[in-house]
Amino acid sequence: MDVDLEKIIREIGMLDENAMAEARARQDKLIKPIGSLGRIEELAIQLAGITGEVYRSYAKKAIIVMCADNGVYAENVSLAPKETTLMMSMNFMKFITGVGVLSKLSGSDLRVVDIGIDSDVESPNMLNRKIRKGTGNLARELAMTREEAIKAIEVGFEQATELANAGYDVIGTGEMGLANTTSSALVIMSLTGCSVDSATGKGSGLTDELYIHKKKLIEAAYQMHKPDKDDPIDILSKVGGLDIAGLAGVYLGAAYHRKPVVIDGVISAAAAIVATRLCPNAKNFMVPSHISEEPGYSVTLRELDIRPYFDLGMRLGEGTGCPFTFLLIDAAEKIVKEIATFEEASIDDSTLVDIRK
Repeated sequence: MDVDLEKIIREIGMLDENAMAEARARQDKLIKPIGSLGRIEELAIQLAGITGEVYRSYAKKAIIVMCADNGVYAENVSLAPKETTLMMSMNFMKFITGVGVLSKLSGSDLRVVDIGIDSDVESPNMLNRKIRKGTGNLARELAMTREEAIKAIEVGFEQATELANAGYDVIGTGEMGLANTTSSALVIMSLTGCSVDSATGKGSGLTDELYIHKKKLIEAAYQMHKPDKDDPIDILSKVGGLDIAGLAGVYLGAAYHRKPVVIDGVISAAAAIVATRLCPNAKNFMVPSHISEEPGYSVTLRELDIRPYFDLGMRLGEGTGCPFTFLLIDAAEKIVKEIATFEEASIDDSTLVDIRK
């Protein structure tokens, strides 16, 4: 597929205000106090704006899991064995990981993409879209070339496009890659100007000593590369990850095809910021899931001006926040479609007060 990113970005539109107004009016007529279902009503209105349809079904769901290694792993910023990225990626389609079990619960499919695993992967269940075998060690060199960063974004766009063309109604974002919290911290710092302490967490688990080491390394890499805060692709190429770039493309693809796309944890959120910096309208199509325990996530909340739906103390990644949000999307759909109106239920609504005011 030939991808013209500049053209795509120009053509990503706004939410459908007429559909949103219709959804809002419909919910105000349902047999309940006006506004009493709170943020579920807000979600239903956003979904109408995304799709242009008030009574749209969201039955067909999928999570795209971008898998890639990060060369900065060599700097002792993760305690897990290097083979973990490959082994976990292989296990996703066995549905025995966190996202696998939860995706079955929500009735969603998984699309696992090798966009940069540092190994020759042979699996009929994994899509080979490898840009390169892992990024460069950003503590010593560029993570990737600018051309590779663009190609990774294009891969993500292509994956979202394939799902849209296959009739999927909603897309989730997930990732797997050792040391990707180091890359995401640098992306978040570069785009927001926040401190290393605000952007950096312990990832999959570090001792206090290694956590201090990780923050020092991130600060040094930031000073060495001096990523351009006004150029998201420059940031990706210098200090990013292939999974982050790929997910940024997924967000752009979902927005282009007017599909709701769910943000997962801190890696997914870092990619969401990249996508919104490339195309501000892309934010309108994003649906937040949960609050990640990784510190950098709170920075992304402020940057994106969003409020997640769940606070479950999670920090797993993989896309595990998406299945919960898929179920919430189903609830928003059912409310609009199946709750009766006051007229249909023969109930007088003349005394109702809008509790949102």
